[in-house]
Amino acid sequence: MEPELLYGVTDAVATVVLHHPAKRNAMTAEMWRALPPLLDELAADPGVRALVLTGAGGTFCAGADISTLRGSPDEAQGLAGRAEEALAAFPKPTLAAVKGHCVGGGAQLAAACDLRFAEEGALFGVTPAKLGIVYPSSATRRLVALVGPATAKYLLFSGELIGTERALRTGLVDEVLPAGELDGRVAEFTRVLVSRSQLTQAAAKEFANGRTDRDAHWTAQARGSGDTAEGVAAFLERREPRFTWTTSG
Repeated sequence: MEPELLYGVTDAVATVVLHHPAKRNAMTAEMWRALPPLLDELAADPGVRALVLTGAGGTFCAGADISTLRGSPDEAQGLAGRAEEALAAFPKPTLAAVKGHCVGGGAQLAAACDLRFAEEGALFGVTPAKLGIVYPSSATRRLVALVGPATAKYLLFSGELIGTERALRTGLVDEVLPAGELDGRVAEFTRVLVSRSQLTQAAAKEFANGRTDRDAHWTAQARGSGDTAEGVAAFLERREPRFTWTTSG
């Protein structure tokens, strides 16, 4: 099969699969180009409440397909940067489900997600120093925000791979699951995500990402949404809440 992005929506969770198994799901130029419009489509779908990014088979993504760097490295980096920013800007919760290698551009995409769950044995690496590439400032800042400056420098300066134990300790991943349990845990956790208030999630995502000029906007959204009243009523009545606010509403 040709390298491509596969996707589907089940129970309000969109799953995007990086599919290039011949090269451990390395991202081609076409795959980088396809990601932003696909994310726009899923963001606009009111039936999508969370997104999972993963790789086909037993690996997440080995990075950019090196053949994309032969012609114009600047263009290839630009494509990767636009895809990363589109993923970071996705208005609903995003989770990277990582098995095997998560390296280079793959680590860049995983870092752009809100959360990262990994299977034991996964390997992470940020490898521009192996190719003489200047890592984008936005990606560098995002990595520093996740793991701190010391670990970010370790990864960027050396290009060395780290395992799940260190990735968890440094904050690069949020949960590590035994072999065979990642898919079940991701399904379980995304069920939790889609049951929660999208209003809370959307505001929290903006604030956590550093937005400081939207307090009044979100206060107005909360007043008009009915979510708070519904959440309180559901708690008092000992039932599951039925939140109605959506990012597209």
